Amino acid sequence: MAKILKGAEVTASLNQSLIERTAKLKEQNIIPTLAIVRVGQRDDDVSYEKGAVKRCQKIGVEVKHFILSEDVTEEKLADTIKTINEDNTIHGCLIFRPLPKHINEERIRKMLASQKDVDGITDGSLAGVFSGTGEGYPPCTAQACMEILDHFGYDMTGKKTVVIGRSLVVGKPAAMLLLKKNATVTMCHTKTVDMPDICRDADVLIVAVGKEEVVTKDYLSEGQIVIDVGIHVTNEDKLTGDVNFDEAEPIVSAITPVPGGVGTVTTSVLVKHTVEAAEKTLHK
Repeated sequence: MAKILKGAEVTASLNQSLIERTAKLKEQNIIPTLAIVRVGQRDDDVSYEKGAVKRCQKIGVEVKHFILSEDVTEEKLADTIKTINEDNTIHGCLIFRPLPKHINEERIRKMLASQKDVDGITDGSLAGVFSGTGEGYPPCTAQACMEILDHFGYDMTGKKTVVIGRSLVVGKPAAMLLLKKNATVTMCHTKTVDMPDICRDADVLIVAVGKEEVVTKDYLSEGQIVIDVGIHVTNEDKLTGDVNFDEAEPIVSAITPVPGGVGTVTTSVLVKHTVEAAEKTLHK
C-alpha cells in the first residue's frame, strides 16, 4: 500500500512556521497584508476567497478586499491595481482570473508589481522562477508540489522526475523548481510519444494534465512518488484527480490524494508568499 501524502499535514507545519514569522514582523510594526481583487461573483472565486481569508486569519495576515462588479471598466480595474502597487501597507496581491472578456487580461496581469505578485502570474515572477533570481514568486500550485515533497523528506537530487503538462500555472514552473532541487526533469505533453513508457521510468511523477484519471496503471511502476495536481467532479459527483487513484495506490510507494492533497496546500503557499513579501520590505 502506498503512503498517502496528505496536504493537511503539510499545511499544519507551514501554518506553525508562518504564525511565528508573522509575530516577529508585528513586533517590528509590519503587518503582512494580502490584497484580493475579485471581479464579479463566480462561485469558485468566492469559495477560494473564503478559504484564503480563513487561512490568513489563522496566520495573522490581514486581507484588503477589492471587489468590483462584473461590468467594471478596464480603466477602473487598472486604477485598482495601480493603487495596490503604490500602497506600502499591502505586501501581496491575488487577482482572480479569468477576467471578464471585455477586459484585456494580459494588460492587467502585466500591471501588477512582481514583488507583490504572490500568485506567480506576472512575467517578472515567471522570469524569476526560470532564472532563479528570486524576483516575484512561483505560481502557488507549482510551489505546493514542492512543499509536499520537502515536508515528507524526499530529496530530489538526481531523481528522474516526469512532469505531465506544460502550462505556465503548474507544468513549466514545477519543472524549473525541480531543476533547482537538482532533479533530472522530463516534460510530457499532448505531443509526447510513448508517454506511458517515459512515465514508468520515473522516480517522481507530477501530473498536471487537466484530464480526469488519464494516468492509469500503465503509466506507473513500483516505488514511484506521485503528485496529482488535477481535480475533477465525476458523473457521480465525486472528486477525483488526473491519476486513477484506485489503480495507482497498490503500485506506487507514495501518492497525494484528491481531494486532500495539493489543493489543500495551495492556499497556505499563497499566505507564505505574502509573509515572505512582508519580510523583504523589512530587509529593505
